[in-house]
Amino acid sequence: MSSSPTENDIKPNDVVETDLGIVPVPKVEGTWTVDKAVETISTGKYAEGSDSPIGYFHLLERLKTTKREGWTRFAINRGESISDHMYRMSMMTMLAPASLAEKIDVNRCIKMALIHDMAESLVGDITPVDNVPKTEKNRREASTMDYITKRLLGNVDGGKQGEQIRAIWQEYEDSKTLESLFVHDIDKIELLLQMVEYEKRAKGKLDLGEFTFVKTKVGLDEMRAWADEIIKEREEFWAGKEHVRRDGGDEGVITQEKEQMQEAYYAGHGRKE
Repeated sequence: MSSSPTENDIKPNDVVETDLGIVPVPKVEGTWTVDKAVETISTGKYAEGSDSPIGYFHLLERLKTTKREGWTRFAINRGESISDHMYRMSMMTMLAPASLAEKIDVNRCIKMALIHDMAESLVGDITPVDNVPKTEKNRREASTMDYITKRLLGNVDGGKQGEQIRAIWQEYEDSKTLESLFVHDIDKIELLLQMVEYEKRAKGKLDLGEFTFVKTKVGLDEMRAWADEIIKEREEFWAGKEHVRRDGGDEGVITQEKEQMQEAYYAGHGRKE
């Protein structure tokens, strides 16, 4: 009888041949559907119709491993994940300025920040320049939220938690309540923070100025003050540094086509006059 292999007998490549932290966004042929996306998941389908939330918990891992795509176009390949983004947003909502905090349900805003991009676990992070119509993006995300809240969570605690998650997500999408407008602004301000942090870390060798566009879509006065402060910080960082601007200031780097894509993506956002 042969003995079991010892630790010294096992080579690293026998155990792990790939980076297990890389989880690709599902690639779907033809019309995008949830079922096609789920079929591509290497770890197998999640348990549907169960009274246990474990399948849902497994799906949430995808938010930890899926990157925010806007940065990858600038070769920031190991940048923030979707859950990184949502976590900081949730912490930011806890510090809502007093003039807003007295008008809103802060706890609901925290939940909204943690839920608003949940559909990207299967859909991926669709950016303004991906040439996916907003109506199609909305369709994919809504069908994914139905899958999560009805097929994965429909029998958990009588479906109550799934219904609450779906309602909070829809509130964010509809952008009618003060809570949803606040969280939309937080979403943009978190992006501005990350933009400046990447630029500073690159020590002036990377200009991410095209993302400053989102400042124009921040609607609430209190949040515009935060956005202004971040932009001022960025301007102080770049002062006196020679570089190619990517906010349209020099050389026309931001094309009219890209600007139109950004406008379409953020349609309905910003100050309500």
